Amino acid sequence: MYEFGHELADESSRRISPVAGSSDALGNHPSVAVLHHPGSFRYRISLSRREVSSSRGATALDSSSCTRTPRTGRIKPWNLTHISQGRSDPRAYTSIMSAAPRETIVVVGLGMVGIAFIEKLLDLDTDHRYRIVTCGEETHLAYNRVALTEYFQHRNIEKLYLNSPEWYQEQDPERFSFFTGEAVVSLDTETRTVTTDSGRTIAYDHCVLATGSDASLPSYADLSVPGVFVYRNISDVNKLLVWADKEEMGGCSAVVIGGGLLGLEAAKAVYDLPSVKDVTIIHRQAYPLSRQLDAQGGEIVLRRIESMGVTFLGSTTVQSINTNDKGVLVGLELADGTTLKCGIVVFAIGITPRDDLARKAGLACSTRGGIVVNDHLQTSVKDVYAIGECASWKDNTYGLIAPGIEMADILAFNFTQARTQVGSFKLRQMVDTFPFLASLLTLADYRGAYDARAMIQNNPDLSTKLKLMGVDVASFGDYFAERRVRSITPSGRTANESTLAQDPAAGLVKEAHKPHDASSPKKRHGATAAAAAEGPVEAVTYRDPFGGVYKKYIFSADGKYLLGGMMVGDASEYAKLVAMIKKKKALDVPPSQFIIGSRTGHDDSGADLDDDAQICSCHNVSKGRIVQCIKDGAQNIADIKKKTKAGSGCGGCVPLLTSIVKAELKKAGVAVSNHLCPHFALSRADLFNVVKVKKLKTMPDIMEAVGTNPSAIGCEICKPAIGSILSSLWNEHVMDPVHHSNQDTNDRFLGNIQRNGTFSVVPRVPAGEITPEKLIVLGQVAKKYGLYTKITGGQRIDLFGAEKADLPSIWKELVDAGFESGHAYGKALRTVKSCVGTSWCRYGIGDSVSMAVQLEERYKGIRSPHKFKGGVSGCVRECAEAQGKDFGLIATDKGWNIFVCGNGGANPRHATLLAADVPPSRVIRVMDRFIMYYIRTADKLMRTARWLESMEGGIEKLRSVILDDQLGICADLERDMDELVGTYYDEWKAVVDDQERQRKFRQFVNTDERVPQAEKIVERGQSRPADWTKEASPLIFSETDVGSLKDLWKWRKVATVHDLTPTDGGTTSGSSSTMPERHSLNKYPRSAAVRYGDSQIAIYHIPNKGYFATQQMCPHRRAFVLDHGIIGDVPSTGSLYISCPMHKRNYDLVSGKCLNDDSYGIMAFDVRTDGDDLLLLLPEQVELNAVIGTSKWMVRQATQQVLSAAPDATVEIVGPPETVTVASEGKVCDGASCGGPHFDW
Repeated sequence: MYEFGHELADESSRRISPVAGSSDALGNHPSVAVLHHPGSFRYRISLSRREVSSSRGATALDSSSCTRTPRTGRIKPWNLTHISQGRSDPRAYTSIMSAAPRETIVVVGLGMVGIAFIEKLLDLDTDHRYRIVTCGEETHLAYNRVALTEYFQHRNIEKLYLNSPEWYQEQDPERFSFFTGEAVVSLDTETRTVTTDSGRTIAYDHCVLATGSDASLPSYADLSVPGVFVYRNISDVNKLLVWADKEEMGGCSAVVIGGGLLGLEAAKAVYDLPSVKDVTIIHRQAYPLSRQLDAQGGEIVLRRIESMGVTFLGSTTVQSINTNDKGVLVGLELADGTTLKCGIVVFAIGITPRDDLARKAGLACSTRGGIVVNDHLQTSVKDVYAIGECASWKDNTYGLIAPGIEMADILAFNFTQARTQVGSFKLRQMVDTFPFLASLLTLADYRGAYDARAMIQNNPDLSTKLKLMGVDVASFGDYFAERRVRSITPSGRTANESTLAQDPAAGLVKEAHKPHDASSPKKRHGATAAAAAEGPVEAVTYRDPFGGVYKKYIFSADGKYLLGGMMVGDASEYAKLVAMIKKKKALDVPPSQFIIGSRTGHDDSGADLDDDAQICSCHNVSKGRIVQCIKDGAQNIADIKKKTKAGSGCGGCVPLLTSIVKAELKKAGVAVSNHLCPHFALSRADLFNVVKVKKLKTMPDIMEAVGTNPSAIGCEICKPAIGSILSSLWNEHVMDPVHHSNQDTNDRFLGNIQRNGTFSVVPRVPAGEITPEKLIVLGQVAKKYGLYTKITGGQRIDLFGAEKADLPSIWKELVDAGFESGHAYGKALRTVKSCVGTSWCRYGIGDSVSMAVQLEERYKGIRSPHKFKGGVSGCVRECAEAQGKDFGLIATDKGWNIFVCGNGGANPRHATLLAADVPPSRVIRVMDRFIMYYIRTADKLMRTARWLESMEGGIEKLRSVILDDQLGICADLERDMDELVGTYYDEWKAVVDDQERQRKFRQFVNTDERVPQAEKIVERGQSRPADWTKEASPLIFSETDVGSLKDLWKWRKVATVHDLTPTDGGTTSGSSSTMPERHSLNKYPRSAAVRYGDSQIAIYHIPNKGYFATQQMCPHRRAFVLDHGIIGDVPSTGSLYISCPMHKRNYDLVSGKCLNDDSYGIMAFDVRTDGDDLLLLLPEQVELNAVIGTSKWMVRQATQQVLSAAPDATVEIVGPPETVTVASEGKVCDGASCGGPHFDW
């Protein structure tokens, strides 16, 4: 019939049309107006100079020229009105104001729904696109009509105000002005103006009618009769109080006609009046609250009413009012002819929508009363809307406050959120509250089934919770679902006995079913069709007549969905159950638990696991073995790893392993420490705060300030953790000399190291959105460098097999094409996955692509305790799998549901709902708070899932911090995030533009030639490294493996000191050229690899300790990567070691012994300097090649096949035979067979 005005989503704004007949549409009226109502308040409100004429001089506002700066101050939870996100740069989230002229919204009515709409629009209008003018006919500010009964006690209207007078004064007059005691009497849709009973004319761009309703009266009622009242507003109540306070009314009887919600409220109010002797309630139905409760629930309420001495006359109606000769009420005549004496009668039988203003203006109105609106609440005239009790939607009006507030929500959302700077959003509309039951009924194959769908039409949420006559009463969801289903079954059969079948249109075969037996076993979570076949609904009921408690919960027949219910006497679970109904999600507990409660508790300590339960699948370590280790004296995770190797494989078992160890240590009476490592007697969170407060910038500074040994260099645990903290706070480049040695291999070379020592390259593809031109570039780069390509689970393209020396060249080609680092190598934001949302999908509600792009662009590069990922789904179909991410957004018809702390992996966890129906303009700030709080407080290498699980108070605690600002830190979290995202730079480009940084990517510092690290094989048209053997055989290298005695070895130059020392030139932020003198580059450990014949040797420089050298290959997996590892020391002994980047085997730099796995050992070499030369004591090349040569130990496919076929085979290291051809000392072999063919595998 008509469509919603799409101008709501238009960022442009029209000027206000001049008012016809006004002398000056832009009149020069006073800049200050004093608004007065006949109460005790006067409001001084500053007005803009741009005004529309008025007979009183106070005007509607037009702030088209406004340049006012938003007020500043601490932002309260959700009060983000003055914050908006910059369009040009998603990372710049600053306070701005729209430069476009504001559009005027005139709200007719200042009741509960009208003020709700005003509050919501002021709150959501972060771009300040609108100004609101409202008129209320009552002389009071907006008050709570639901609490009229309380007014009888205190008789103070201010206690009912929904907002204090100060709230009105605090509002920006250029955004909101109001007039009380002034009713709008005409609406001119042609000139787009409204006129009040005082003669004021106000122009509008949009008009919202919130005129409410009047009390319904039967034909015999006459409010002019003294003693006859309605119960609707403060004026009605005051009239009743004045009458009841008359002396002649002492000891009178009162009658309330109507036993519904309002009737019981009125009855309680009259009951408490001192002048009233007794009260009678007359109700058309047999029991009270017949629109909210069934007979059993109504009986409980009836007992309560009668116990108070109140008479209830059910199934009764009134015929007429009786008066005396003075025309004063004296009684009522009932339908059966009997009379009932009374001095007060209060009618509370329903409401009549106030649509007279709309009818006069020519708006379409329902024959049953109410202004006709469409799903978007627009009337038949463009730019005019109706909300609350005056609105007729699908020929229904609603007398409860909840539907009116929902309408206010929808309209305010559509005005402000349909198009924002984080993407567009589908317009909200009035929707079906009970779709599941309707969907079940469509499966029924009997007469009236489709009529039933009409009965369960698109009704707003009518859930209600009140305290009536001293008893808590609540109804929620489709609380009469069971009654409705019965009413549509064939006569003589209940819904459960009906023959149901699949919809023939779906091509399914009809199938008759036996009558349902409620006592028979059933599958609780079967398919919807099966559930429907058993019967559409089932109810679980609890009735306690002694305690006055009644509960009835209605479920789908399979127990999978909660549909609705009612509660009397105990409504403590109301809020939780209403939320479950609105989520429309399948239940994860049986229906009986809603009545009898849960009989089990959750325990993530592994206490419920048997001793033979496998904890580490990589090394087949059971829980019993871990427990035994603790009994044998193991004190921490490191001890367990050393004794069992649990957690030293893929690492996926570490979270559960940690929980088990902590629980068992606690049982054993051992104090569990959360210290970062032996170098720091602080948790990561404590260390983060120390570094932040003291503004520490380097590892040596931190060690000196708070380390257990100020001269220690750290270890493979604390160094990456501190590197992450420094990046999270100051974001200096991780390859700067002051930070480089703190990084794990991935961060050190800005790529993920693979098992053959090569790296993967993952450019950022925000939200998975990529152009054909960029796809072509990726293909060209992959082809040029021989890279294996694969689409990742995060909607990106991974390029595998890049040699370290090629990384800068690859990055340059990608950067030139517009790519940036995807940070797949860092403990940082990886991706924000998205579906296509409203861009393409016919089901899309939210613009998931734009939102995901905004989120990924904002948080890219941010280091955190562990990697974190996001997802954005444009509707509840959840194609982006957002609920399996560290943070996920799912569009609803009301905004975005934000889920947090989910993850996949070895211990997957479903994300938890943090906040529901968040407006699009609010999402960024909620995410800022969440991510920064995680960065501040999580332990080292702790995913968000484990972080939440370990948080005392869990999700409720997190909500209180992030949403309610319980700690008062939300403004700090937002500010810290703003500062952090402002430091972003592309780490790849920083290397591409810096020759000094590129020097670190050479394979060997003493030659530009390269040596392959593993054999390549071709599979499905792409090359990949040869397989590792299934089991890693023990392997210990020693000097004695060399054919000659060490006394015969010679000092040989392999490199220069300069090869291990970065220069000042080319370094950027944090480099020696900009740092204090005490941050000399010589303070930081460094390492590099050299080539000696076919052997690879790693050289390390440790400040104040000297130079060290070992073989480059880690014997555990035959990977030539030790120069990439982290150099650490043992705090108790000061022993130095290198930690292999593959699986963290730690090798002593002097002895070569593996400190955490006795199965392995490496060769260590003596080092000395001679001027600028670095000399190593080495045997002849051929002798060393025979022991540690690359060709000998390179992983080959044939080797894997032999050892996999004979798992008991061992590796024997043999010396070179006499026939070996010795390579000349000056010759660099090609890596294929430097020791001769005898050493090829």
